[in-house]
Amino acid sequence: MKTVISLIPGALSELFVHATTSGELTLADRYGIKAALLDDSLSEEEQRILNRLLRAVIKGRISVVNELSALF
Repeated sequence: MKTVISLIPGALSELFVHATTSGELTLADRYGIKAALLDDSLSEEEQRILNRLLRAVIKGRISVVNELSALF
């Protein structure tokens, strides 16, 4: 049985804004990125958002944290 993964429209944009504002990529954010990477129908804009997020992590502008969510 094949599992279908579909993104919520605008989810990557929200994730990008949250991560760049907080400077952190949470566990929930990483699962969102994982779902996006497994989606075969990403638009060019969504692919650019993912590239910018990953580049920011590599350059140290966004840190990866083990918190489930940034909301308390």
